[in-house]
Amino acid sequence: MARDSLPTSTSREVDAFLETVAATPARGNGGRLIFAMDATASREPTWDHACGIQGRMFEEAAAVGDLWLQLCYYRGYRECRASRWYHKADDVVRAMSAVRCAGGLTQIRRILDHALQETDREPVSALVFVGDCVEESIDELCDRAARLGIKGVPAFLFHEGPDPVAARCFREIARLSGGACCRFDGGSAGELRELLSAVAVYAVGGRRALARYGDGAGRLVKQLTHQIARTD
Repeated sequence: MARDSLPTSTSREVDAFLETVAATPARGNGGRLIFAMDATASREPTWDHACGIQGRMFEEAAAVGDLWLQLCYYRGYRECRASRWYHKADDVVRAMSAVRCAGGLTQIRRILDHALQETDREPVSALVFVGDCVEESIDELCDRAARLGIKGVPAFLFHEGPDPVAARCFREIARLSGGACCRFDGGSAGELRELLSAVAVYAVGGRRALARYGDGAGRLVKQLTHQIARTD
């Protein structure tokens, strides 16, 4: 299917995503965020977009507190890697720029298992995952998502494309972990950037920090601050 035929997020989907983020408890005063991506062959354009988004995420979060970010990805035949924890956007961009996407099946279970292991070592504020399909047992993924929810690690999933199986699975992972899911396409990089920056600010400083951030931000984050006002 051609990329320009993929559906974009509806206003209702974006509103639901923002409302869930606003209602999710945050640790505040600094955060550790795992940023995970599908790096199989179909993901290369979005991977390139994500490299540019990292700088914005760190800039916005830095005004609130310390953001530590770990890059995770899978690609090829059973290759699933996690970086060290980064404190600077330039280091993340360099790490991402060195990665080349390669064809293979999804390995979301390994990403979720890794997030569980990391938070056992030191609390993780949130997991972000960007992908377009699911080729694994949904029940196994939901089991891991529920464990993340018990440990207080919400998963925020960004779903590219129209795959109904992935859409259903991502929504369940978000629900069970206490996070949220939002759909986007290749033409909505600006929307993805704004939402990811909002999640980064939220992971570092919680609701109050996000409300202050929303004062000078765009439409989507302003919607989020309105949701916060209704849930406080």
